[in-house]
Amino acid sequence: MHIHILGICGTFMGGVAVLARQAGHRVTGCDAGVYPPMSTQLEAQGIDLIEGFDAGQASIGADLFVVGNVVTRGNPLMEAILDLGLPYVSGPQWLAEHVLAGKWVLAVAGTHGKTTTTAMLAYLLEEAGLEPGFLIGGVPVDFGVSARLTASNFFVIEADEYDTAFFDKRSKFVHYRPRTVILNNLEFDHADIFADLAAIQTQFHHLVRTVPRIGRIVANGREKALDAVLERGCWSEVERFGVAGGWDAVPVPGPAQPHAAQPHAAQPAGDGRFAVEWQFGPAGEVDWALQGEHNTLNALAAIAAARHVGMTPVAAAAALGRFKGVRRRMEVRGSIDGITVYDDFAHHPTAIRTTIAGLRARIAGKGRILAVLEPRSNTMKLGVMKAALSESLRDAEQVYAYHAPSGRGVLDWDLAGALAPLGERARAFDDLKQLVAAVAAQARPGDQILVMSNGGFGGVHQKLLDALSGREHH
Repeated sequence: MHIHILGICGTFMGGVAVLARQAGHRVTGCDAGVYPPMSTQLEAQGIDLIEGFDAGQASIGADLFVVGNVVTRGNPLMEAILDLGLPYVSGPQWLAEHVLAGKWVLAVAGTHGKTTTTAMLAYLLEEAGLEPGFLIGGVPVDFGVSARLTASNFFVIEADEYDTAFFDKRSKFVHYRPRTVILNNLEFDHADIFADLAAIQTQFHHLVRTVPRIGRIVANGREKALDAVLERGCWSEVERFGVAGGWDAVPVPGPAQPHAAQPHAAQPAGDGRFAVEWQFGPAGEVDWALQGEHNTLNALAAIAAARHVGMTPVAAAAALGRFKGVRRRMEVRGSIDGITVYDDFAHHPTAIRTTIAGLRARIAGKGRILAVLEPRSNTMKLGVMKAALSESLRDAEQVYAYHAPSGRGVLDWDLAGALAPLGERARAFDDLKQLVAAVAAQARPGDQILVMSNGGFGGVHQKLLDALSGREHH
């Protein structure tokens, strides 16, 4: 079958493309813009890409058009598909019918940490010898691809609450029918499609309704918003993490084991060690290179979910010591003159705050954090979170924020005004070259430059490294 995918370069649709290719289909696709790592991954899979959505693609000879949620009415190609009566389906529905049907699906949902936790869970099942299929909204270093199809009965999927398609406004995750679900956390996000937190909670409750009685829900016990979801009705076993009596983490005294930094690892060497408890009893020990309380909670959730398919907590905790992380999650892009440049996907104020806190814990007071931010998500562009932005950046010594002067990344609100509470240590730019020059002029040995964006950010990471290198040689 020839499948043509509209919006193929998004993390989810790109994963669908890889799965379809591995299932033996001929796959082509189109999108309005491409950037690594997804474009690189698709090319490596032998998937042909077309720039743009011109109506002529309707005659490409595809047997089925798979439509991503980036596509709206008025899209030239979509209009041609509709006019010609050609067969089309959403990405989540195609996935449910052709990949997930009949499998034990393990889904990871939540506002934050989905990608990292999904990667952890897939890695744990791999370590247990279960060879899971997976679809992850990022590229795990341990696998090198965001999606994989196997003969295994197990499939691990990042379960996104964003809507399915222009013709199906349910959250993607209601299509997945999981038997094991992680509910990591829940707060207001996606202001472009959800009116308030209650609207998102309703979608999460729809997900809960799809879990069978023999299934298991692994929920963050610290989240009142998730408690409210489960109180609306729950028909499955629930295990909570992050609280005493459930899955809990206990600090281990003494130094952690040294971790060798991987050349492309998402995390460099660091100290991180904690004991895992389940119902107040010992359940293993994690000794790894990741930092931050958010990653500890992610680990507890992954260990609990892996236990549901038969992996012992002790084995899972030990395996996490070998987990290398996910690209674009505190990924070290390079170091020049003692200045390290990181790439991170953080774009919601809560994620920004926890990412900075994790880096602060890692460097333990050695050097400054220079935060370089592009608030380009749909929610951020609408300005819903602008009041929380300055507070989320408070622990960085310097803040450099960018908004595009025109086009997709343009903001409807005053970025400089939102950063005003930070005083002179925060600056807003609409010129990327000026931002790079300003950061390079201020950076000094020992500084950590933390770049945060959910897009390509104009390749600013390499531009910063080049600027630092040029400065070093003058």
